[in-house]
Amino acid sequence: MKSLLRARRIGTVLLRYGLDDLLAGTPAARWMKLARPFVPRASGEIASQPRGARLRLALQELGPIFVKFGQVLSTRRDLVPPDIAAELVLLQDRVKPFDGQLARSLVEQALGRPVSEAFEHFDTTPLASASIAQVHAARLPGGREVVVKVLRPGIDKQIDEDIALLNALAGVVERTHPRADKIRPREVVAEIQATLAAELDLHREGANASVLRRNWLGSRELYIPEVMWDYSGEGALTLERVHGIPADDIAALDAAGINRRALAANTVRLFYTQVFRDNFFHADAHAGNIWVDSDPARKADPRIIALDFGIVGQLSPSDQYYLAENFMAIFQRDYRRIAELHVQAGWMPATVRLEELEAAVRGVCEPYFTRPLSQVSLAEVLLKLFRTAQRYQLTLQPQLILLQKTLLNIEGVSRTLDPDIDIWKEAQPVLEKILRERYSLRRVFKEARRHLPELATQAPEMPRLLHQWLQQQVDGQHQLSMRSDDLQTINASLQQMQRRVIAAVVGVGMVVAAVLAVVPVVKIVCGVVGALALIRAWWK
Repeated sequence: MKSLLRARRIGTVLLRYGLDDLLAGTPAARWMKLARPFVPRASGEIASQPRGARLRLALQELGPIFVKFGQVLSTRRDLVPPDIAAELVLLQDRVKPFDGQLARSLVEQALGRPVSEAFEHFDTTPLASASIAQVHAARLPGGREVVVKVLRPGIDKQIDEDIALLNALAGVVERTHPRADKIRPREVVAEIQATLAAELDLHREGANASVLRRNWLGSRELYIPEVMWDYSGEGALTLERVHGIPADDIAALDAAGINRRALAANTVRLFYTQVFRDNFFHADAHAGNIWVDSDPARKADPRIIALDFGIVGQLSPSDQYYLAENFMAIFQRDYRRIAELHVQAGWMPATVRLEELEAAVRGVCEPYFTRPLSQVSLAEVLLKLFRTAQRYQLTLQPQLILLQKTLLNIEGVSRTLDPDIDIWKEAQPVLEKILRERYSLRRVFKEARRHLPELATQAPEMPRLLHQWLQQQVDGQHQLSMRSDDLQTINASLQQMQRRVIAAVVGVGMVVAAVLAVVPVVKIVCGVVGALALIRAWWK
């Protein structure tokens, strides 16, 4: 019953803002048409606005969950028309605050003690109010300034109800909309659900902040506030209070004498370092979550302050490698390499003709390279590459969508600070340096040394397993069990995989022999041969 009432409320708001055309081609359109005479229209001022602006206003009226829905949808430019995406970006993460005394009682419930005991002072007037939580200023015993983030009361239940309704609507759209395969409604709802679940877990947000702070402790480029774990609980998170200027407040930055060009370049470099050095990046890095240290001593070399750590991103080692190589291939305009990498990464089936895919990639990239690089958006190039690849059965990679969204945010912030910034010029040296270090011979030996105890533990079994495996190869009895549906992809890379397996087995055997050998010369020879074989097995 509640879902029906909520659906009615949504339908009424959509009709009032003249958005029923968004449901054209679905069964809901028929009901909307019947209900239209009974719903008062919005004012002429609203009716005259474009559909993107009307949708933004409707989402704001529907409440905090739909505001978040619009924010997530604004990042999916592969699914949303450009005019709507541009308007949804304007959605501010500011909603009507809830009562400060209620916030105080929720903090007491989360901490298990009175606020007067935990804090020297707690301000019931919120500093900021968002769709999921709001933030209050406080002071710890001893005088240290902090902020307390507290979840909205009943927000988890409200989210569950709205997600259930959105899933039901997505099912209708999926079954009836003529372009459902392009819109992919269930995928959009799943992404929204995952985003909201991450933001509801304040313990996880605190852990994210702690890891980011550890990665950048002592840095002159980025500052992460300290988490006060003794003053945090399941429904409340206390952080060190920081002061700065929002990254999109250009007037305030100029008044403070901040070097905006240096700040924009620093923003880009920090993003690529987080992704490819740390493999742990702030994935909600819009302008509201990026402040600039207002310390006058730092105006020539400004430091960024990051806020709100509910959403972070990580990539698998394989995705990291292939994504980095894709970026480098784009920098070098090596279209053949881009096509090969998409297939090697398993993002596309091996049946794709590389020449055809290379031509499609060239068609996407070449028009951009006729412009000055300072006018080229790397995020836009990547987005169009993914859109083009979808025509060749691209397997959707959720982790890459999150990274793409963050890249769009970072480029947006950087260009707001410095419209002439050359994203490519700032990103390429950072990426090259990280790749040199990550895939250097020294790193290989370091990783091999780290895994040596594990190899030594398994060493007694290696001769028997090696003999058994080789005997199977000679007798033609080797069996390969596969669960993947993409057999053609596996078959295409099978020979390369076998060569790497053989090299790995030989390498491990030689390393074990080096460990067990008594004669120094034998130790050295076996060690060198084993290392070379392992490098051959590891090197892509």
